[in-house]
Amino acid sequence: MKKRPLIAGNWKMYKTASEAVTLVQTLKAAAHTVSNVTIVICPPFTALSEVSKVLNDTSINLGAQNMYCAPEGAFTGEISPTMLKDSGCRYVILGHSERRQYFKEDDILIHEKVKTALKYSIIPIVCVGETLAERDAKKHFDVVKTQFDESIGRLEKEDIAKVVIAYEPVWAIGTGKTATPDQAEQMHSYIRRLLNERYSQEIGSRISILYGGSVKPDNTRSLMEKPNIDGALVGGASLKAESFAQIIQEAQQTYESGNHS
Repeated sequence: MKKRPLIAGNWKMYKTASEAVTLVQTLKAAAHTVSNVTIVICPPFTALSEVSKVLNDTSINLGAQNMYCAPEGAFTGEISPTMLKDSGCRYVILGHSERRQYFKEDDILIHEKVKTALKYSIIPIVCVGETLAERDAKKHFDVVKTQFDESIGRLEKEDIAKVVIAYEPVWAIGTGKTATPDQAEQMHSYIRRLLNERYSQEIGSRISILYGGSVKPDNTRSLMEKPNIDGALVGGASLKAESFAQIIQEAQQTYESGNHS
């Protein structure tokens, strides 16, 4: 039986607070019929508090796009886990390829952030994935294994069970290219194997592994039908209420048909 899908929207550096509120109000109307999908939206920091108010009476969860690994201190420009909790966040995206690429975040820092998020009861969505050059060089499994080992593979059993993993092939983010469902499933199945071997099959089967990289309404079903793909981390398509709602509906329908077939 497949686990309940998780669909998360990463808004990146788009939407002012007022634009974010407008988008969420439209999304609320579309999402009220959804019962079998965990929905998370991750607006920019400046919109979190305003969006949180709009989500109060809904089942939509609020997430942030990043976080520093200290509760407070002299870290100019950073945002702490306590600030995220205060803004109503239940989730945080950590180790996104754009953080790794543009802001030089490494696995050691990401590991510290993951530990801190868990300490403050925020669910981390931890991203792993290879570049096109790494895939062409047939190093994609090695790259993902290193990211896994160093960013989350040293967590204790009770902590890893609270983590969400997102596989994002860097070459498919914002490019319009998507890993084929088979390519995505191959890596998801590999990550599941890493979890089973490091921890246990029972824990490995409980952890949600999301696919991220040009997810759209028309490819959601073919991805979600794969046994090890438990949801999606959606970029561009989450910036329009209509397309994000469609992805959620597709995920719900696939889940329901898969579990009643």
